[in-house]
Amino acid sequence: MTNKSARKKSNKKDSQLLIRINSEERDAFIDLCDQLDTSAAREVRKFIRKFLQKHSAELTNDSDAN
Repeated sequence: MTNKSARKKSNKKDSQLLIRINSEERDAFIDLCDQLDTSAAREVRKFIRKFLQKHSAELTNDSDAN
C-alpha cells in the first residue's frame, strides 16, 4: 500500500456529530462558507482539529506541572 492510499484510509470519515443551532446562524454559516468557497463540514472539522490540538497541549502542560 502506498503512503497516499494509507493516508486516505486513515482520514476516512466514519462518524457524525449532530448539533442543534438556530436556523439564522446555520443559514449565515452556510452562506459564508459558500462565499469563501469551502464547505460547512470542512470548517467544522478544521475547528475540531484546532480545538483538540490547543486543549490537548494545555492538558499535557497541566499534567506536567503536577
